[in-house]
Amino acid sequence: MNVPVTVYTEMTPNPATMKFVANKYLLGSGDSVEFTQKSEAKGYSPLAEALFNFPFVKSIFITANFVTITKTDNVPWDFITMELREFVREFLGEGKEVLIQMPIPVEKKVSTETKTVAEPSELDEPIIALLDQYVRPAVENDGGAIDYVGFKEGTVTVVLKGACSGCPSSTATLKGGIETLLKQHMPEITQVVAFNG
Repeated sequence: MNVPVTVYTEMTPNPATMKFVANKYLLGSGDSVEFTQKSEAKGYSPLAEALFNFPFVKSIFITANFVTITKTDNVPWDFITMELREFVREFLGEGKEVLIQMPIPVEKKVSTETKTVAEPSELDEPIIALLDQYVRPAVENDGGAIDYVGFKEGTVTVVLKGACSGCPSSTATLKGGIETLLKQHMPEITQVVAFNG
């Protein structure tokens, strides 16, 4: 039996990215996953894999109850929003699997590839607590996510995902908002940077 699923769209601060919000949970609380090409989604997310069949889909970010889709520049949202919304609604309504298994998170890759970025620090927990309390809700509201990578010599490194990745205003958010907030609470922090793997 098909569950009635509704999906509505929201613009994000990134003009190339649209948020498709469902009335049901797609992933467990706190989980998120991002794919930038079809081969990354294979064997992990049937939904992302299917969305990559649209030629204008550039990347896909899935979390809690929404999918953020970033499109290519050659087609305006006016022409594709309804089609994508219906596709996501039908996919979810038919009870198909959104995610079979989680790929290795970027943070894990980051910490194994570059030990210089992330060595455990006594400030890790308080920084994560500040990000979870003040930053994560706002970033998710804009169709993205932020993950903590590490702290070293005054620098906090984070990974921006979804609408935040490549968004024109993400640098301003990172420097103006997140960096200011963390510095106010923790004088040990001198800057916040985004890791681009």
